Amino acid sequence: MSSSLPPDTHTWLGSADPDFLDLAIREIKAADPEAAVQRLREAPGLVWVCSQRSFVDLVEAWQADPPIFLRHICPIHREQRLDEGSLSKLHLDEEMLAAIDPMRSFSVQTRLFGGPNLKPFQVNEALAEQVIAAVGAPLQVKDPQQVISVVILAETGGIRAWLGLSLATQNLSNWAGGIHRFRRDPNQISRSEFKLLEAIQVFQVPWVAGGQALDLGAAPGGWSRILRLYGQQVTAVDPADLDERLSQDPGICHHRLSAQAYLARSPGRFHLILNDMRMDGPASANLMAAFAPHLEPQGAALMTLKLPYRQRLRVLRQSLEILGRAFSVVRARHLFHNRSEVTLYLRVPQSAVSTT
Repeated sequence: MSSSLPPDTHTWLGSADPDFLDLAIREIKAADPEAAVQRLREAPGLVWVCSQRSFVDLVEAWQADPPIFLRHICPIHREQRLDEGSLSKLHLDEEMLAAIDPMRSFSVQTRLFGGPNLKPFQVNEALAEQVIAAVGAPLQVKDPQQVISVVILAETGGIRAWLGLSLATQNLSNWAGGIHRFRRDPNQISRSEFKLLEAIQVFQVPWVAGGQALDLGAAPGGWSRILRLYGQQVTAVDPADLDERLSQDPGICHHRLSAQAYLARSPGRFHLILNDMRMDGPASANLMAAFAPHLEPQGAALMTLKLPYRQRLRVLRQSLEILGRAFSVVRARHLFHNRSEVTLYLRVPQSAVSTT
């Protein structure tokens, strides 16, 4: 950690999908049972935390063992009380400016809750201009090295603003609140494409040039289309039809079969196996484990695991146990584009690689 960063803090903000916030709070409490956690009624999915462990200490723990449901965290180094007419007075004080490393790129990430009469980009631009003038650090909106996080909350009686400075790698996500946005492609086939694009970025999925990819439950073909954009040769498995726009692509071979029927045909090996099927979690995990022998030694697998509301943790634990017998479970994450599911990143166990 750079010595120019501000002093450590024990107060910070955590973000999660509102429907999974209870599980995110469990993760916070598991890391620090004495933490005070306050849900913010005006900001669904956001919690204010005062922890016994410092922000940096928790960051180090979560970098080694990342949470699944806690999507984004940011420290609180300053709090300002404002009213609607004084929002223009929001600023970084001399101590925060002095803590910004001039040699590292930065961005300002603003989230607004409760209807303050301004837009995030207005705050971002104003504070970025202040940093450039005072510090000279280079502005880099995408993939910055350090982030000034701003959360503005309109409450009864006024407006509260929290500001914090951190390395981008400390926030669990480079995107404000973990809200990962993509520009809509005019050739997009399905909304689920965003899930795969986000997973590719979050998990840093490796690619083999011209690699063989297996897309289980492929219809209507959104994930197959994305795989083709990454130069993969795709085997798409689904009894249903693929989007007609994919029918002329020689890089996609469509088998109109169930995944179970295709497995019975003893398929070859693949560099990447994907599974976004709507199946019961343990059943999907068992099916995925059955395909593990068909993954190349350095290959990877991605799957979504559906979590029924009243049995989420039980299904997750049971499914991870099943998958752990066949794969190394590298990461499990509730992505911004997931709904009632998590996305899993799987690799061939090193013990299996060493014996092949």
